[in-house]
Amino acid sequence: MGTLLTNQNINSTFAEAKIHSLRQTVSWIIGCTWKKLQSPFIVGIVAILLSSWFIRTSYTWVGYFLKWPFSIRNKKNIAVGPLTDLFEYGNIEWKGDTKQAEKMRRAYEAIYLEHNIKHVRKIRGDNYCALRAVLFQILSHGIPLPSWMREQDVTKIPEKVFTQGCNWLQQYSFGPEKYTGNNVFGKLRKYLELFKVQWINIHGIKDQEKRTKMCMKLFSEQENEYKMYEAMKFLMLYIVVELHEDIKNGDDVPSFCTFFFARESSTDPLSFMMNHLNCVGDTGGLEQIEMFLLGFTFHLKIRTFRLYKYDTEEFVSCYPEDSHREWHEILLLTEDDRHYNVPITWS
Repeated sequence: MGTLLTNQNINSTFAEAKIHSLRQTVSWIIGCTWKKLQSPFIVGIVAILLSSWFIRTSYTWVGYFLKWPFSIRNKKNIAVGPLTDLFEYGNIEWKGDTKQAEKMRRAYEAIYLEHNIKHVRKIRGDNYCALRAVLFQILSHGIPLPSWMREQDVTKIPEKVFTQGCNWLQQYSFGPEKYTGNNVFGKLRKYLELFKVQWINIHGIKDQEKRTKMCMKLFSEQENEYKMYEAMKFLMLYIVVELHEDIKNGDDVPSFCTFFFARESSTDPLSFMMNHLNCVGDTGGLEQIEMFLLGFTFHLKIRTFRLYKYDTEEFVSCYPEDSHREWHEILLLTEDDRHYNVPITWS
């Protein structure tokens, strides 16, 4: 027992000696370092380094906080994406071994190989999506104003519609912005003027590359972009008013009107505005039957690849079907008749 206690004491003493020695070593290192730091030369170098770091760090943070509000304000609105290889896009969007994914990949492959479509521009999928995809192509392709827009002052159309007995026009909604009352006329005039001026100006750019750059810039300005969509919506409403009058007078109208006014929710211009058009840009987008109206309003043949209809007669649809020969053709691509992208042919 005595031997065991002696060994424990020896081990304890040895451990304490090691700790004491380590403390002495650390103290010696700190002491030497401190003595060196007391040298004016070393102190000067340390002071310069610390001051330089402090100045740079302070400047960086000050610069960051000064630039932060501007960086948010100037953050680009990516409404129209860059050119992307169509075949690769389809494979990325529809991975997996499900029947639906396989069908969609085959649809993309068919467009790529059989219809000379090599690229796609992805369009932001909000409730202005269809209008955005169509307007981008109108402007980037240099398509001229339709004749009916060239022949009149579009800024006077709101009052013209109002005087035709459509006093309900005051309930027109600008996307998420609800009832505007008498102010609706002033806003519509400004939006219609902006829409027509931008269309004329961009159409006047003959160089394709410059015109595309101008379009990309325009579609990065969210405020003006939305104003143009609201102008498009109103012009569609104006055409509905005109078509409804033609029906009452027994005049010929496009074939899509039969289905358009047969809906219980759009039997006349007022119900169309309240139940459908006011929702566009807010809670919903354009429905398929309204794509016919969109094409008719701006004298376009909108040829649309409907991927979920692959292997059926409806895979490629045109809006409207009875378009005039002189109307310009644009292309759309959709997977579900709600979100539209812009396919680009090989050139």
